[in-house]
Amino acid sequence: MVVEKNAPLQPCNTFGIAARAQTLVRVRSVDDVYAVLADPQLAPAPKFVLGGGSNIILTGDVKSVVLKMEIKGLRLVEETPKAWIVEAGAGEVWHDAVAWTLAHGYPGLENLVLIPGTVGASPVQNIGAYGVELQDRFESLDAIDLATGQSFSLDAAQCGFGYRDSVFKHAPSEAQDGSGLPRGMGLAGRAVITHVRFRLPKPWKPVLGYLDLERRRAEAGVEHPSAGQIFDWICDIRRAKLPDPTVVGNAGSFFKNPTVSPDQCADIIAREPKIVHYPMPDGSIKLAAGWLIDACGWKGKSIGKAGVYEKQALVLVNRGQGADSVTGGEVMTLAKAIQTSVYERFGIRLEPEPVVV
Repeated sequence: MVVEKNAPLQPCNTFGIAARAQTLVRVRSVDDVYAVLADPQLAPAPKFVLGGGSNIILTGDVKSVVLKMEIKGLRLVEETPKAWIVEAGAGEVWHDAVAWTLAHGYPGLENLVLIPGTVGASPVQNIGAYGVELQDRFESLDAIDLATGQSFSLDAAQCGFGYRDSVFKHAPSEAQDGSGLPRGMGLAGRAVITHVRFRLPKPWKPVLGYLDLERRRAEAGVEHPSAGQIFDWICDIRRAKLPDPTVVGNAGSFFKNPTVSPDQCADIIAREPKIVHYPMPDGSIKLAAGWLIDACGWKGKSIGKAGVYEKQALVLVNRGQGADSVTGGEVMTLAKAIQTSVYERFGIRLEPEPVVV
């Protein structure tokens, strides 16, 4: 167990916000978690689990004990006639894990390529892109209860997956309506995920349908693309739209795409005929948050060192660097100004995706 005091967190969050952790523990094995829970000073202290730092906004120094998840490992657990079951350590970089599955002949995660962060964070957020969500490829996970020290496993139903949502984002006292989980099953701040297993179905079938992907397929003249081709196409599409966090600090998509009823959508279309919208299987309509923000004139604008990315209004960026970096306060000031603009024009409240610490 490696323990660091007054540890800098700027290298640990993709937005590049300068902050420090009073205590940071590098968790490289399950035993490290148990060592923290057995330590007389660390055990009673509040804990904050940190993966790749791609979905957090730090608004100050972190007083909680930061558990920096660095558990590695990738392996095929089981192969059946219907699926490959692959396990990954929570500290594996998500993109690298996706690349590993394809390199070893286990397709199915290619639509989720280049999503920043670690494997352990993927079920928390129920990450999704280009027609695939994590829940579509999820088998189970292992975790440890930070309150009791008990290890446990959860399947998909027990994770209570929703749109960018899971049981790990709700406090223990909250009811998980509609997820099948009883009151009290919220695990926010209580559990640390150590390993995640994915079910990659056989036979593999490509998930297409998004305009950008269809355009790529038409340009390439490929009727039946391979998983590797889809992987490459989505890498190209994402790199063209989204800034590389190693170059320009950001937390990816900053706001969730809001959903409205068909009647609400029809009312908005009557006023804004060009609004980008997608019908959902449950009958609701998903609106493109980036389009809403762009329509309010925010693309390329800044407040302090926090800016809206010129190529994609859904992404907020760090216009500072190093010691002169953006602050979490500036990011949240910009985010609230955008929320106000969108609400005043469209009557829609945008919900941020990142966790504000």
